[in-house]
Amino acid sequence: MNDNIDNPKHDSMPRDHDVRDIYEDSVERLDEDNRLAPDYFNSIIEALENQEKDTAYKLVQPLHSADIADLFELVESDNRAPLAEAIGDLVSADVLAEMNEHVREDVIDFIQPAQLADLTGQLETDDAVAIIEDLEEAEQEAVLAELDPEDRAAIKDALTFPEESAGRIMQRDLVAVPEHMSVGQLIDYLREHDDLTTEFWEVFIVDPSHKPIGSCQLSWIMRTPRNIVMGDVMKREQTLIPVDMDQEEVALRFQKYALISAAVVDHDGRLIGVITADDIIDIIEEEASEDILRLSGAGEGDINEPIRESYIARVRWLIANLITALLASVVIAFFGAAIEQMVALAVLMPIVASIGGNAGTQTMAVSVRALAMNELTQSNTRRIIGREFRIALLNGGTVALLVGIGTMIIFANGMLGIVIAGAMLINILVAGFAGILVPVIFDRFDQDPALASSIFVTMITDTIGFLAFLGLAVASGLVGL
Repeated sequence: MNDNIDNPKHDSMPRDHDVRDIYEDSVERLDEDNRLAPDYFNSIIEALENQEKDTAYKLVQPLHSADIADLFELVESDNRAPLAEAIGDLVSADVLAEMNEHVREDVIDFIQPAQLADLTGQLETDDAVAIIEDLEEAEQEAVLAELDPEDRAAIKDALTFPEESAGRIMQRDLVAVPEHMSVGQLIDYLREHDDLTTEFWEVFIVDPSHKPIGSCQLSWIMRTPRNIVMGDVMKREQTLIPVDMDQEEVALRFQKYALISAAVVDHDGRLIGVITADDIIDIIEEEASEDILRLSGAGEGDINEPIRESYIARVRWLIANLITALLASVVIAFFGAAIEQMVALAVLMPIVASIGGNAGTQTMAVSVRALAMNELTQSNTRRIIGREFRIALLNGGTVALLVGIGTMIIFANGMLGIVIAGAMLINILVAGFAGILVPVIFDRFDQDPALASSIFVTMITDTIGFLAFLGLAVASGLVGL
């Protein structure tokens, strides 16, 4: 890590009317889409380029921490260090927590371990872990050494759990009380202990071994007489989250049971943390984006990701796609003589492959989503396959009829129209099966169905499309080999 971010002095006043005056009071800092307005953003960049730190600080100061994080993501990487230096103490713990991880790495390089420890110490455990886990091992140790013993122990413990697990995203700050405590005693306890967390939705009730036996919402506590014990007012049914559960499964449980918060338990069933809905919102967005990008083979798809990492993530799937595409090329080469006899075959081949590919992509997208949402399971796989077959039959019949009639009219060849209609029907049916079976097979082998399904579905639809079209053309006597 390099030099510390110094807090600039901001007591000097502008001599002339400049951008500091323009954005003093009523400013258009955000556009209609709630993003930083271009003119406002350009004014900040201009201040940085002119090394006017006071101006840059004054422009950025009114922004919300999330907007400051957006600002760091919008500027060129070379401008992030000058921006961090100019706005100094505005680079708060909340700003770091809101930042894109690749951008945060650039900013953290200019923060000393002691200052970074101070910032992460202000955050909830899950947010602090998200920052520290991206550091190099030596940097992690340096930051952890500067933390308070209690925070250091909590973060070190969280880092022992698998990435993207409940243990990484849970918060350690919660309120847990025994069932014999009365409502009045609980309220007094909350008021007297300043070290307790101030942000929580419910109180957890635990047995003597610290295993959760129920929970009680704050609204119930406020409306219950003081003499009633927690064991009589608590809700005994609760959704417990195992500490090693994948965060995607955690999100599904929150969605299924409409949870606001949920207790996290260790392997012995003891209460060790809590996950809240605000953490789940981020996970749902993250997992949804991840699945979409994996379907395209675009890696993380982050515009702030280093070029080299994006290149490596994308090129490997393009090479894999190139290899699978060779199979379709082999089919075309086998029917090379037939294609030479009728140019119309070469003209129509891309249509068969393209429509089949799109049909496969439609089914695959539905299947991957259903698997991600636990809607497609072993119990209903056959039913869903039957459903997709019927849809493919209807789609195939409709498209085949349109393409067949159009081909007959344009090329004045009835047999050619029948051949392409038959090939189109076959390919769309195969695409329907491939679009659901490929993701299901990946899922059954504990592989991410979104990761490589598109490559295999495309290979199948292209190969079968060409084989069906050219094979039918030969079989019908339209052309010979």
